[in-house]
Formats: sequence, C-alpha cells, structure tokens
Amino acid sequence: MCCNAVCKNLLDPLPVKSLMNPSLALCIPAYNAAAYLPRLLNAALSQTVPFDQIWVYDDCSTDDTAEIAESSGANVIRGDVNQGCSVGKNRLAAATDCDWIHFHDADDTLYPHFVETARHWMEKADAPDVVLFDYEVREDAGDRLLYSRHFDAEDLRCDPISYCLREQINPFCGLYRRSTYLQAGGYDTDPQVLYNEDVAFHCRMAIAGLTFAADPTVTVINYLRSGSMSAANQIKCVQAQYQVMRKAADALPGRYSKEISTQLWKMVGVAGSYQDWQTVDVAIALATRLSYPFPADSALFFQLMCRLNPYLAVRIRERLIRSFKPQLRASLSPSYTSTQARSQTLSLHS
Repeated sequence: MCCNAVCKNLLDPLPVKSLMNPSLALCIPAYNAAAYLPRLLNAALSQTVPFDQIWVYDDCSTDDTAEIAESSGANVIRGDVNQGCSVGKNRLAAATDCDWIHFHDADDTLYPHFVETARHWMEKADAPDVVLFDYEVREDAGDRLLYSRHFDAEDLRCDPISYCLREQINPFCGLYRRSTYLQAGGYDTDPQVLYNEDVAFHCRMAIAGLTFAADPTVTVINYLRSGSMSAANQIKCVQAQYQVMRKAADALPGRYSKEISTQLWKMVGVAGSYQDWQTVDVAIALATRLSYPFPADSALFFQLMCRLNPYLAVRIRERLIRSFKPQLRASLSPSYTSTQARSQTLSLHS
C-alpha cells in the first residue's frame, strides 16, 4: 500500500462500532527478557477486563523470549537484527489493528485494573490522544515501594509541549490512540536520541498536536534495578537529551525557549561533572542562541561569570567542586575521562 493510501486510511472517520467498542493492544518490545516476561504476561492475562490483543516484538534475543511469549498466546514478531526498542514499538504499532495501544517494558508489570481503567478513557466521545496513568516505582529485589509518580493533569492538558519538554515521561504508563500515533510518526529511531527516546517520543507527539490527559489511578509498577541501561549510562543519557532538545528547538523556532534552555543548563551540570566538555559546549551554545546564556536559578556569582564567559564559568565551577567538595564526584566512575566522553558523543554538532 502506498504512503498516500496509508495516510488517507488514518484520516478516514472511525467506524461507529470502533467508537462504541474501541479495542486495546498490549505491545511489548523485548530483548533477552525471558527472566521477566512471564511476570508481565501473567499480569496481562489476569486483567479484570482483557486486552483485545497482546503483541511481543523479540528484538533478536538469544534466550527464550519468543518461545515464552508464544506459549502465553501472544502474537510474536521476530526481528532479524537487533535494532532497539524504538524500532520495536513502531513495528508493534504497525502490526496491530487495535484502536488503542499500550507499550510496556518486559521487566515491569501491571495492576489487574489497568485495562478496566483505560477503557473508561477509550470510550469517551471526546477522548484525548494520550492518557498518562500514575504508577509506582519499586525495587526489583524485594518489591519495596520507593515512590509513586504523579502527573499534573491540568498542566499537562493546558500545554502538552511545555510539559513534555520539562518532564520525563515513560511509555509504560501511557495509553495511545493508534491512528494519531502513526500520523505523528511514532518513535524517533534516530540513534542520536537513544537513551532519551521516551522524552523524544512524547515531545514529538505533543509538537504534532496530540491531546493529552492524566489519570491519578495507579495502574502500573515500574521496577528499578541498579544495572538498568539508563542507570549505567548517565553520560549517554545526557548526550541523547541534548539531541532531543536540539530537535525540539528546531521544530519550535522562537517558542518554548525557556523550557528547552532550562533542560540544557541541567545537562551542562551533569556533563561537566563527567568532564564531557564537548557536550557542555554545544549545550551552552544552544542555550545562548535561545537567549538564555546562564541558568536563571543559579547563584548570582555564577550568573556574573557566565555573562563574561559561560564556557569558562562552567569549567571553573567544576574545578572548584573537585578541589573543595570531592565527595560530590566520588560516585562517578574513576575510569571515565573526558576523552572517553568525546568518543561516545554521537555527532553532537549535526
């Protein structure tokens, strides 16, 4: 089918039956998830109201991920090459014919009332395109509750772009209208936004004009592990976040400069702590171009230094921290050097 035909189908009015009884697919991107997937699939099959479809994308796993999914009755797509979860989510969204989709990480889980709660939104005549549900963050070992994540429903509804630029939003707590997800382009598969792909995704959805809402009902459990991809790659997360903010600035010329610059100055601090001066410099350059040459919430002396030379100011601040408060850098990997940081940077100037 040609691209124009696909777009036409997406823009056609939904059938009356679809509006009255919308369908929901659980979409699980998975890689070597055999140890965790049974917990999620059991939760999916134990819903008070069932999912209409369950899909698993096996991203070229070397364990029994695909076999476990198939044994539970899930529809399985097998990737030929490991391409990451963003590609997997787009493949899953393209494969299902359900009206709504819910993405879930294979190592997290759902409360039994997730689908029941989601259907309250799906069946609304004026349903938004995206709904975010509150969730719990627990230790994977021991199941201890660490905290609960809450979304500001009014703030999110009034200005989704601002909210998505300011907040880390994970898709495991989201409900997405499939047609508008596809129209907006789905996940950005650019390797430069890897490690910050969820922020990139929600910013893309908001910039495309999708409507957002939040539900305070806790429906999801996110398990925290010390060896997770993001926890083990802090500097890569910062480098990817720069790319997300750069793309947002390009897509929103003259708009949301404060929100973008605030994030840029936060990543300057983190990148500086790792002495990744290349990331520091490009982030400062973009913030300055957006008319925010220093962080508004910083100390007056640092602001004055930034007015003279923000690049030098950040380096002096880092030198002072390492000289007089070395304990603030004690948790950083001692083997991580600025040379390594530069070698890991993915075309920051592009």
